[in-house]
Amino acid sequence: MNEEHMNEEQVQSGFREPPVNDRGRAFDPDASADERSYALWLHLSLLAHLVLSVIAIIIPIIMWQMKKDESPFLDDHGRESVNFQISLIIWSIVFALVSIPVGFLTCGVGFVIALVPYVIGIVGMIQASTAANRGEFYRYPMTMRFV
Repeated sequence: MNEEHMNEEQVQSGFREPPVNDRGRAFDPDASADERSYALWLHLSLLAHLVLSVIAIIIPIIMWQMKKDESPFLDDHGRESVNFQISLIIWSIVFALVSIPVGFLTCGVGFVIALVPYVIGIVGMIQASTAANRGEFYRYPMTMRFV
């Protein structure tokens, strides 16, 4: 978007809409290979939940806080990763609580509901990691924006 199509507030703040690639995704043409790799690892930090459980949320928070002022690209991916991991913890609790009565009512079949957040987490993590590696911005599904 050029400056003649931007409103005065956007021009003064330096805000510019990111360009869109041939896939229709917004991307940061200025993101270096190091920034893209760091953003990829921010999203892959979700794997730490397999070992560290709930305290694994500390990893992306620290990673994001260390680099958020260096790059708008890293700030966006860090914020998105932290919001997604907080949301996954909440969704995991909700789905686990719902799966208990549903599981008993359906002779155990309903316990599968508790796996939904894990599937969403794995698929979202893979999509976000590949988008970050390509220099694209990404928004996770079912994410509550806390930070």
